[in-house]
Amino acid sequence: MAEKELDTSSKVRIYLCGVTVYDDSHIGHARTIIVFDTLRRFLESQGIKVEFIQNFTDVDDKIINRARAENVSADKISSKYITNYFEEFDNLNVIHADRYPKATEHIEDMIALIKVLIEKNFAYVSTNGVYFSVSKFQEYGKLSKKKIDELSIRSTRRDR
Repeated sequence: MAEKELDTSSKVRIYLCGVTVYDDSHIGHARTIIVFDTLRRFLESQGIKVEFIQNFTDVDDKIINRARAENVSADKISSKYITNYFEEFDNLNVIHADRYPKATEHIEDMIALIKVLIEKNFAYVSTNGVYFSVSKFQEYGKLSKKKIDELSIRSTRRDR
């Protein structure tokens, strides 16, 4: 394979799905953050501008359950662990992302996108949620170079 020159004229945009903030970070979080921090540092060392966005999932069943157990609001739980997150990763000298959007800031956007997916038959409603219909997306599996029937199915087909 021929070597390619690194194009330093454009900006690289990275969106990292961040942590669900219901507990202290663990080694899995550290691994992910350090890998992306290293990637960012490498790209920037090559003169490439990087826009790095990492979200916080600040609403989730685990957060709600923790809040109930501690008799506090879900916001108090997520705020506490976001603060802890920054303390922990500042100690590892990780460069801060350019922005840290929170899931709760985009609930209406998520609902609108889910409605579009349902309307276009890329998602379906079951008795326990809304699911993406991978069979409707011809490009599904392209990155893994696998066909849908070669991919692992973790659960049986849900109610439709």
